[in-house]
Amino acid sequence: MKQLLEKIIDGEFFSEEEAIMFIETIDKKLLSDEQIAGILVGIQMRGLQLDELRGFRKALLSLSESLNLNGEDAIDLCGTGGDGKDTFNISTTTSLVLAAMGKKVIKHGNYGVSSLCGSSNVLEALGFDLTNDEAILQRNLDESNIAILHAPLFHPCMKNAAPIRKSLAVKSLFNALGPLVNPVQPAYQVTGTFSLELAHMYQHVLKGRRKHFKVLYGMDGYDELTLTDSTRVISDRGESVRRASSFAIADLSPSDLQGGKSIEESAKMVVDVLKGKAWDSHLKVVSANVAEALTCFDPEIDLKDAYKEASDFIASGQAAKHFNFS
Repeated sequence: MKQLLEKIIDGEFFSEEEAIMFIETIDKKLLSDEQIAGILVGIQMRGLQLDELRGFRKALLSLSESLNLNGEDAIDLCGTGGDGKDTFNISTTTSLVLAAMGKKVIKHGNYGVSSLCGSSNVLEALGFDLTNDEAILQRNLDESNIAILHAPLFHPCMKNAAPIRKSLAVKSLFNALGPLVNPVQPAYQVTGTFSLELAHMYQHVLKGRRKHFKVLYGMDGYDELTLTDSTRVISDRGESVRRASSFAIADLSPSDLQGGKSIEESAKMVVDVLKGKAWDSHLKVVSANVAEALTCFDPEIDLKDAYKEASDFIASGQAAKHFNFS
C-alpha cells in the first residue's frame, strides 16, 4: 500500500493489477479512511487511465454479490454523476418510462454523493424496493419491467467506501465505475459521463460486452443528453452529435432542467413527467432520452420517430398508470 500511495504522490499511474489490488484492499478493510481518501483524491487530480478503469471494474465485478436475473433483453440507463449540474433525475425518469413502455430495465444506481438526490434516493421515495433479494427483484422485473439494483447492496467494497465518498462530497473513481459494474451486465446500455475522455474509455470497456450501447457526453459538461447544447454520442456503431434539432425541437435552457430542493420535490418531478403534466422542458428531455434508448435496442429506428413515440406515450399518462401513481 505504501507503494501505491507513493505512486499517487508522484503522479504515476496504477497498472491494471495494482488497480485490482487497491479495490481488494478496500474490500478487506486493510486501508485507513485517510489512505483511501488520499488515493481517491490523488487519482481524481491527475486523471483516471484506461488500464486503471479496467482493473477497478474487474475487481468490483469479481467481488460483487451474485444475482441471477436475465439481462439478455434488458437495458441499464444511468450517468456517472459528478457533473455538478444538479439536473432533475433524467435517467431515472427515462428508465421508468421505458419500463412502462414494455422494455426490461435493470437499473444500477446509488444514493447521491456529489449531488442532493441520486437515483436510489428518488426511487426509494417513490416506494421502490432497495433490496438484494433475488426473488423480489425478479418479481419486480416480471410485473413492472424494472429491477432496481442499489449498488452498495451488491458491492460491499463500494459500501465500505461510502462514508469516505460522502465526506469528500466530490466525484471520484467510483462515479466513473458505477455505470460499468451492474452485477447483471444487461445486454443494452445508455450511459452518460462527465468528461469526453472518460466517454472514450467507456467505449473501449463496453465494446464487445453489450449488444448495443451509447455513451453520452454533453459538450456543455452534462453527463446526459439535455438538449441544452451539442451532445456527443459514442456507440458500438461509431460517433455522432445530437442537438435539439436532431429531434425537431428548439434548444432548452439549463435553468429549465434544475432538480428539486429536496428528495420529495425531486420525486414529485419524476411523477409529474410520468403523468405527462410536467414542465415542457422536462417532457422534452425525457422524450429525447427515451428515444436514444429505443434506438439503442434497435439502431434502425428513425430517431425522430422514436422521439414522437416517446413523447406521445408520456403525454398519455400511461407511465404513471403503469406504476399506480395517482
